[in-house]
Amino acid sequence: MKIVPYQQQRMLWNNMVAVSRNGTFLLNRCYMDYHANRFSDCSLMIEKNGRLVAVLPANRDGNAVVSHAGLTFGGLILADKTGAADVKIIFEQLRDWLVSSGVRKLIYKPIPHIYHRIFCEEDLYALYCLGAKTIRVDVSTTIRQATRLPLAKGRKYATGRARKAGVSVQKSDDYVSFWKILTQNLADKYAAKPTHSLEEMQFLASRFPQIQLYLAYLAKRPVAGVVVYDYDQVAHTQYIGLNDDARETGALDMLLEHLISEVFVHKPYFNFGASTYNHGLSLNEGLAAQKEMFGGRTTILQWLELEFA
Repeated sequence: MKIVPYQQQRMLWNNMVAVSRNGTFLLNRCYMDYHANRFSDCSLMIEKNGRLVAVLPANRDGNAVVSHAGLTFGGLILADKTGAADVKIIFEQLRDWLVSSGVRKLIYKPIPHIYHRIFCEEDLYALYCLGAKTIRVDVSTTIRQATRLPLAKGRKYATGRARKAGVSVQKSDDYVSFWKILTQNLADKYAAKPTHSLEEMQFLASRFPQIQLYLAYLAKRPVAGVVVYDYDQVAHTQYIGLNDDARETGALDMLLEHLISEVFVHKPYFNFGASTYNHGLSLNEGLAAQKEMFGGRTTILQWLELEFA
């Protein structure tokens, strides 16, 4: 195996992500590089007999390498033919390469299995063999469409109430209106801001048709919205926002049920994202319960740490 630093070989990198077992558009350099100025990139490319077999999106943070601090997940992106034995060797050589570069630890955020096109957990085994430890776990609620649990009665009632109120749902590109709702919603409820600015989201949506906005309207005014990241295996709710009118009418319930049972019913999984905070140690039980009412249960997001002596 040969480890080569990424040096703007964008086409080669993106082709690898596109044909890999576990890559998503989140790891496409056109997506990753929108915030390149915030991170010291140290992504790596792994070759075997002159052929690219894996890539590792990563950034340097002091004496640590993180895969990846600017993304929900990172991890080793693997070609179809790169099996367990090869991956074990890759991580052994990666450890030596990082140590020689002055790195003291690797923080690794593997891609959850629901995003895999083909099973791809060799990295977890290889890291276990090297002594990596889990340092964070987040609860994420996921619906497996083939075995979805029944919609809770309360959600059914809210959806019916929205229909009676005349709520309508449609795909939109009105990010300006939605961002006003979302920003106010996050500020009021969590004293927080969206991870992306309005301009960043508009930019990314213009580049990636997989990023889609759906709005719920009441009297022709948007009252709730969802930004969906449409991955190959998963429809993921990147942002969810609503105002008081949506709360009173059940507009968000109607919108989400429309997305789950109609727009993205063909996807194997529908994912709501994390319901944890405080580095995963605290569970927002009410938020998790609301998501579970739509027929989902827990999958996890995890962080691993491999320290180098």
